[in-house]
Amino acid sequence: MAKKKTSKKSVKTKKRVVKKINWVPSKKQQVLAGLFLFFLGLGLLLAFTSYLFHWKADQDTLAALADRSVQANNVMNKFGAGISHFFMFKGFGIAAYQIAFLLSVTGFYWFFRKPAAKIKSYWFWGLLLMLWLCTVLGFFAPEQAILSGIVGYELNDYLQDYLGFAGTILVLSFLFLAYLIIRYNLTPDVLGQYFKTTRAQVKADFDEAKDVEQAEIDAFLEQEKAKAEAEAQAAEDNNLDKNGEEKEKTLGSSITFENTQPEKVSAKADDKAEPAKIIIGNQTDDVAMEVEQAAEEEVDEGNLSNKLVKDFGEFDPTLELKNFKFPTLELLVDHSSGKGGITINQEELENNKNNIVNTLKNYKIEIAQIKATVGPTVTLYEIVPEAGVRISKIKNLEDDIALSLSALGIRIIAPIPGKGTIGIEVPNKNPSIVSMRSVIGSTKFQNAEMQLPIALGKNISNETFVADLAKMPHLLMAGATGQGKSVGLNAILTSLLYQKHPAEVKFVLVDPKKVELTLFNKIERHYLAKLPNAEEAIITDNTKVIHTLNSLCIEMDSRYELLKDAMVRNIKEYNEKFKARKLNPENGHKFLPYIVLVVDEFADLIMTAGKEVEIPIARLAQLARAIGIHLIIATQRPSVNVITGMIKANFPARIAFRVTSKIDSRTILDTGGADQLIGKGDMLYTQGNNLIRLQCAFVDTPEVEKITDFIGAQKAYPDAHILPEYEGEENGTGLDIDVSERDSLFNQAAEVLVTAQQGSASLLQRKLKIGYNRAGRIIDQMEAAGIVGPFEGSKARQVLITDLNALEEFLNEA
Repeated sequence: MAKKKTSKKSVKTKKRVVKKINWVPSKKQQVLAGLFLFFLGLGLLLAFTSYLFHWKADQDTLAALADRSVQANNVMNKFGAGISHFFMFKGFGIAAYQIAFLLSVTGFYWFFRKPAAKIKSYWFWGLLLMLWLCTVLGFFAPEQAILSGIVGYELNDYLQDYLGFAGTILVLSFLFLAYLIIRYNLTPDVLGQYFKTTRAQVKADFDEAKDVEQAEIDAFLEQEKAKAEAEAQAAEDNNLDKNGEEKEKTLGSSITFENTQPEKVSAKADDKAEPAKIIIGNQTDDVAMEVEQAAEEEVDEGNLSNKLVKDFGEFDPTLELKNFKFPTLELLVDHSSGKGGITINQEELENNKNNIVNTLKNYKIEIAQIKATVGPTVTLYEIVPEAGVRISKIKNLEDDIALSLSALGIRIIAPIPGKGTIGIEVPNKNPSIVSMRSVIGSTKFQNAEMQLPIALGKNISNETFVADLAKMPHLLMAGATGQGKSVGLNAILTSLLYQKHPAEVKFVLVDPKKVELTLFNKIERHYLAKLPNAEEAIITDNTKVIHTLNSLCIEMDSRYELLKDAMVRNIKEYNEKFKARKLNPENGHKFLPYIVLVVDEFADLIMTAGKEVEIPIARLAQLARAIGIHLIIATQRPSVNVITGMIKANFPARIAFRVTSKIDSRTILDTGGADQLIGKGDMLYTQGNNLIRLQCAFVDTPEVEKITDFIGAQKAYPDAHILPEYEGEENGTGLDIDVSERDSLFNQAAEVLVTAQQGSASLLQRKLKIGYNRAGRIIDQMEAAGIVGPFEGSKARQVLITDLNALEEFLNEA
C-alpha cells in the first residue's frame, strides 16, 4: 500500500512539472515581445543597408567594439557594424535581409495576436530561401563576399567540388522550381489555366475597345452627314446658280498663289523684276516649278540620312578591323599580395594613433575624435580637435609628429576639403603594390562611360581611380628620376589599349630617351600615328619632333574646318553626326579618331629646341581640346624654364610624383606636398581643384610586351595613321641670297666664324661690336650662302668651311 501512495505522488509531481513547461505568455507580454521584434527587425534593416555603403571603412572598428572612443560609420554605430558583419560578411550576404524581414513579420503577428501557424511557415520557407539565395550569389559572384557571405561562398564551393559547374546550375534550378511548386502550387496545369484566363481577358478587352472605336466612328459619320445636308439646304435656300457654282469650284481648284513659299518666291520675283504670278488651269510658271523643286530637295536632304541609316545602319568605324580583340586580363600579372591587396596591421594602427594623440597632448592640443582609413601606401588619420584649437598650430607640428611616428615623412591636410576634420597621412611600414590587373579588372573601369578613360591607380580608400583624359583635357606629369613617371605613362597607355578600338584613338609617341616607349613599335599599324615617309612611328629625333608638332597644328586647323562645315562644336558631336550618315564623305568629311600626344622627357626638348617646341605645344594646348587632340607631357625637371607659365595655364590636370624640393612641388602643383611623398608610384593628382593622393598602378615591362605582342599579332591597317605633311624652312630664311644685298661686314664676319669654327650670333656681337639684330641677319646670310649650317636650337651652328684658305676660294667663286 505504501508503494502505491508513493507512485501517486510522483504522478502528481510530473503533472505539476508539465504545467510549468506549458507556459503561455500574457497578452501584455506578447504585445511587448511583438513590439520588440518588430523594431529589432527594422534596426537590422537599417544596419544592413548602411553596411553595404560603409563596410570597408568600418573594418578597422570591428576589433575595437568595446572602445567607446571609436566610432563606426554605420547608422547603428558599432552595434550595426558588428551585427551586420556577422550576418552579412560571415553569414549569408545580402540574403541576410530575410532575417530582418522575418523578425519584423513575427513581431507584427505577435503584436496583433495573430495565429502562430503562419509564423512557423514563414520562418521555414524564409530560411530555406535565404540559404538558396546566398548560394546562388556565391555561384555568380564568388569574389564579392559582401553579396554572398561566407556561408554562400562555402555552399557554392562545396557543390562545385562534388557536382561541378553544370551540376550546381541544375541543382539550384531544381530547388528553385521545387520551391515554387510546393510553396505556391505553380504546376503546369495552374500556369496553363492562368494563361488561358489572361488570354481570354485580353481578347475581351480588345473586343470591347474595338466596339467603342466603331461606335465613335459611326457617330462621327452621322454628324458629318447631318452637317452636309444642312449646307445643301442652305445653298438651295439662297438660290445659288449651279453653273456659276461649278465654275467657282473649278477656278478655286486650279489656282495656286506663289506666296505658298514666301521666301523663295519673293527672291525669284526680285531677280526678274516681275510681279507675283497666278497659275490658272494647266498653265505652269517657272517660279512655281523652282519653288516646288527646292522644297523636294529640302525634303530629300532631311530624309537622306534616315534612309541611309535604315538601309545600311549607322556607320561603324571599327568595321575594317571588325575581328579585333581587346587584350585580356590574363596578360597582366597580379602583383598585389592577397586577394584584397591590403593587409591591415591593427597593432601599427593603434601605435600610430596613440603617438599622434600623445604628441599633440604634449603641446596642449586635445583631440575629440580620431579615425583611420588604410590605403595601399599610406594611412589617413582624421582627427577632430577640441573647440578653440587653431589649425595652424597643428600644421606647424608636422616634423614633431613625424619624429614620434618614426616615419619617412608625413603630410598634414588641414582641413580636409568637404569635411570638418584634419588629415594626417602616415606611410605604411609594409606598403602594398597596386597591380594594373586589379585596376583594369575593376567594375569602375570596365563600366566607365568616358571618352578616354585612364585608370591611374587607387586612392587612400583603396578605391580604383579612373579619370577621363578628354575632360582633363591635357595632362602634365613631373617627378624626380626613378619615382614612377615612365610606369605612369605605361599605365595610361595600357588603360586606353584595354578600352579603345584602333579606329577610335591614335598615339603620337615622343621618346627622347629612345628606350622607354620602344615596345609600342609592335602596334604601329594599329594605334600609332606618324609623318608621311617616316621610317619609325616613335619619334626620337628633335627635328622630327618639331615637324610632328607643326603637323599636329595643321591637323588641328583642318579638323576645325570640318567641325565648322558640320556646324558642331566638338569631336564627339561631329563623330555622332558622321555615324548617323548626316555628313557626306565626298565633301571631305571622315570619322575622326582621338589623337593622344605623349612626350616622355619634355625638358630635353626645351633645352635643344626651345621656342620651336614651346609655341606649337602651347597652340595645341590652347585649341586642340575640342577636336580630340590631347597632350600628355612628362618631365623629371619641373623648373620654371621648362614648365613655363604659358604651358601651365593650359594644363589644369597635373600629376606630381616625388620631387626633391618644395620649389619643384610648387612649380608643378602650385602648392607643396610632392616633396613629402614616399616614391615608388606615390603621387598627387589635381585637376584644378583638390589634391588627391594616389598609388599609381604598377605595370611591368614584360606585361606591356605581352599586350603589344597580343595586339601586334592581329590583323592591322596597311600603315600607321598618317599625319598631314609639314614642310620645314629650307636653307634658313631664303632671304639675302643676292651677293649685292649682303652686309658690309659679311666677309669679316665669315672670317671670324671660320677661325672660331663656331656659328654663333653672340660671337659676332662680341668680335664685331654690332647689335643682335644685325648679327642675326649676317648669320642668316651665311646660312643662305652655305658657310654655316641650319639652326639647331640652343646649340651653335655648324661651320661648313674648315679654314680661311677654303673661305677665300669660296668667296672668290661667289
